[in-house]
Amino acid sequence: MSIRRLLVANRGEIARRVFRTCRELGIETVAVHSDADAGLAFVAEADSSVRLPGNNPAETYLRADLVVEAALKAGADAVHPGYGFLSESAEFARAVRDAGLTWVGPDPESIEAMGSKVAAKKLMADAGVPVLAELAPAEVGEGDLPVLVKASAGGGGRGMRVVRELDALADEVARAEAEAASAFGDGTVFLEPYVEHGRHVEVQLFGDASGRVLVLGDRDCSVQRRHQKVVEEAPAPGLPDDVRTAMHDAARRAGEAIGYRGAGTVEFLYDEARARFWFLEMNTRLQVEHPVTECVTGLDLVALQIAAAEGTPVDVEEGAPSGHAVEVRLYAEDPAAGWQPQSGPLHRFVVPGVDAELSVPARHGLRLDTGFRSGDEVSTHYDAMLAKVVAWGPTRDAALRRLAGALRRTELHGIRTNRDLLVDVLEHPAFVSAELRTDFLVRHDLPRAATSDCDPVALFAAAVAVTEEAAAARPVQRAVPAGWRNVVSAPQVTVFDRAGVEERVGWFGGRDGYRSAELDARVVEVRQGDGWRVVVEHGGVRLPHTVHVHGSSVDVQTPRDHVSLTRTPRFTDPADQLAEGSLVAPMPGSVVSVRAAQGDHVEAGATVLVLEAMKMQHTITAPHDGIVESLGVSAGDQVSAGDVLAVIHSDPVQPDDPVQPDDVTQPGQESA
Repeated sequence: MSIRRLLVANRGEIARRVFRTCRELGIETVAVHSDADAGLAFVAEADSSVRLPGNNPAETYLRADLVVEAALKAGADAVHPGYGFLSESAEFARAVRDAGLTWVGPDPESIEAMGSKVAAKKLMADAGVPVLAELAPAEVGEGDLPVLVKASAGGGGRGMRVVRELDALADEVARAEAEAASAFGDGTVFLEPYVEHGRHVEVQLFGDASGRVLVLGDRDCSVQRRHQKVVEEAPAPGLPDDVRTAMHDAARRAGEAIGYRGAGTVEFLYDEARARFWFLEMNTRLQVEHPVTECVTGLDLVALQIAAAEGTPVDVEEGAPSGHAVEVRLYAEDPAAGWQPQSGPLHRFVVPGVDAELSVPARHGLRLDTGFRSGDEVSTHYDAMLAKVVAWGPTRDAALRRLAGALRRTELHGIRTNRDLLVDVLEHPAFVSAELRTDFLVRHDLPRAATSDCDPVALFAAAVAVTEEAAAARPVQRAVPAGWRNVVSAPQVTVFDRAGVEERVGWFGGRDGYRSAELDARVVEVRQGDGWRVVVEHGGVRLPHTVHVHGSSVDVQTPRDHVSLTRTPRFTDPADQLAEGSLVAPMPGSVVSVRAAQGDHVEAGATVLVLEAMKMQHTITAPHDGIVESLGVSAGDQVSAGDVLAVIHSDPVQPDDPVQPDDVTQPGQESA
């Protein structure tokens, strides 16, 4: 049966990705969206769209009944689940089929077989696939540590905790259960031995309409943060031939054991030192990192999914990969602040040199998969991923170099991202040498500290741009040069905040232009266009800078880097000052639990409350020993970034030997 009109039960870049293939196949598209997503690109690009009602945007896409109703209302005859949300829900797959629609995915029975990680491990063991032993919390002793707590339903690092101390086990299990219940609607967790320094390697499968299960190569996804993938590449570098063959065979057995049809991925944990691997899970859907496999095979995995759903034979054979592909996930987060998710307006998002968007490049090149455009709002309701940038080259080194260069030139303004961290990883000697481990970031002390030195020339260019911006907006004395003084006695000073670091920039201005007070540098060109172009001559070299000013937010694109700054006002409103010891919300979110009460004594590092934002839980701790002077929130409250959650009053400093009243000697009186 040919699909005529397809609804994607998802959002953002994966919806746009599926739409791209549908357009090439001549299939009409339908988008569903929450109110928070109404202005995003995937809605505008669909042939038609349906609003999903609901007051909680975070839960909108999880309502199977609303999605099926939307498909019927729009006249769709098929549903593609994307990834995340309902993509691995057997109940949703059955609901789609029961409504007379074509389900673009594996059979519900296959989803069910792999839906519980506990049951899946038993099934895989019976099929001869190596698995790690499962542990019950009551059975764990000191000799079993460290252990990994994992959610039985879902993935993406949610509900996952590494436990290294026995005393912390019960609390970490409880937190994992709460996070899993919030993310997947199922709080079941299990424990298994934690393999230190392991690699995360996965195998791409495709089950065609005839029942064949094909292996379409492998990927390495070892570089992770908070158990979520950050960098993925295909093929997995450095695997011995016998290990690669054994892993492919094990993945095929896994797919055959459940009669798999469509695109799916079997994930393994690989211990390089012992040349052993174990089954982790099978994702019965398209993976976030599927583009790297598409780049090295030349296949369109979405088109294959549609063919399998239609029952159409495909002419696909297993084969050696062509070249190498590396993908990075751009996240709206602050790596230096515990990976805190970020939200707000994305003032500018431009990736230069892109050869293809959402599809395989016609030649070795650069691919961009994103659901965001310049001017979009990044909300707090969903995952923090902004985009995937993929480089494909004839060799791994070529792909790494092209991807790092593209990221440096990428203009990402308005919110903090992990872009600098990604460049650091791609250029790190250990990564270039393919020394890959799941603890890569911790092992190599990444991310880069936010207090690292900043290019002073970029700061000078920023000061010039904000001065010109103000001068262009003034209603009077427009002919007077910015920064001009009748008698020059001291430089002008512009102050910026750079990730909590104060940057003071001294400069002189006048009829002869701008020159730096600290550097042998002067501005040779400044003009307004797409942002401010500021060319600085420093040490005989002319360096062009593009500076974008959005209110107090200032972004500088240098010849090799990007600097994000906030203009510091000359005078601060006393009403904006916070009481000492204030705990403020680092991001918008909801209060999951409150662990302290007003009047309690807390120690430094003690948990005061837990926030949930962008599908992850974040612990707010006491900055020092003290008394909870005020506590303004309760469980279930919604908070905005910067809201004061609590105030911890420091313990008064006690002298080492306090003087007692009886010890005081009055004048003229001898002590006994």
